[in-house]
Amino acid sequence: MDTNIAIEVAHAHKVFGAGPNQSLTRLNTAGDTARAAGPARTTVALDDISFDVRRGEIFGLVGPNGSGKSTLIRLVATLLLPDGGHVSVFGHDVAGEPRAVQSLINRVALETSFFKKLSPVENLLYGARLYGVRPGETRRQVLDLLGRLGLRRHDLFRPMEALSRGLQQKVAIARAFLSEPRVLLLDEPTTGLDPRSRLDVQAFVRELRDQNGTTVLLTTHDMHEAESLCDRVAIVDHGRLVALDTPARLRQSIARPGDDTNAQPPSLEDVFLALTGRQRPTEELSV
Repeated sequence: MDTNIAIEVAHAHKVFGAGPNQSLTRLNTAGDTARAAGPARTTVALDDISFDVRRGEIFGLVGPNGSGKSTLIRLVATLLLPDGGHVSVFGHDVAGEPRAVQSLINRVALETSFFKKLSPVENLLYGARLYGVRPGETRRQVLDLLGRLGLRRHDLFRPMEALSRGLQQKVAIARAFLSEPRVLLLDEPTTGLDPRSRLDVQAFVRELRDQNGTTVLLTTHDMHEAESLCDRVAIVDHGRLVALDTPARLRQSIARPGDDTNAQPPSLEDVFLALTGRQRPTEELSV
C-alpha cells in the first residue's frame, strides 16, 4: 500500500433503483441512463470512476447537479456501498472494514442533524464526549472553535432550531473539526453562508490541513472556492471522471495556442463549462 495515498477510488460503480435480482448494464458510450432487465429503471450514478487523494491534500470534486459527487462522498463515508470496484481510506476498504474507516473520517453535509433543542455549545460538548476529547479541554476548544467561525456569544447558548441554516452549518463544521479527523469529507460545506463566513470556513480548512495534516475531500459548485482552496480538482459528469489536475493546469488545458494574449485567461468555470458540455448564457457570450 502506498502510504502517501489517503483515499483510493478504483473502478467504482454505483447504481440506484435496481431490484435485488435484476441484472444491470453500464452507461453506453453516449452516456444514456442504464436500464435493468425488466420494467424497473435504474440510474448509473458512478460508472467505472478511479482517482486517488494524497495524504494532506485538499481535493475538490466539481460537477453538474446529479453528476455523482455526493454519491462519491457517501461511498467514502461508508454510507453507501459500491456495486463494483472498491473504495479505501488509508488502506481500509469501505465495504470490508467500515468501522476502521469511520474511526478515521468525519463528514459535514447539508443534511447534518443536531439536537434542535440544545444550543451549539451543548451539541458540541455532547459530540466531544463521543469523539473522546479530554474533558478538561473540551469547553475551551468548543468556545474557541465557534468563536473563530464567527458565531457571536449570544448565539452560542440559543437552541439550534432558533439559528439560521448558515449558522447551523458553521456548528456542523465546528463539530467535525473538534474530532481532528485524518480525513474530512465536506459536501458543499459553504452553501448558504455569507461571503465573510465562507472565507472563515475556507481559512479554517486550510489551517486544519496545515497544522494537523488532515486530508480534505470536498464537493462544491463554487468554482472560485475550488480554485482558491483545492490542490487538485476532479470534474465529474454523468458519473464519469472527465478531468483531474491542478486548477492552473485545468485552465491551461482549454487555452488555445494563438489566443489573443490580451484576452482574459480561461477560468475554472470556463473549464467546467467546456468539459461538461454546458455553455454560457447567450447574453454573456455576446460582445
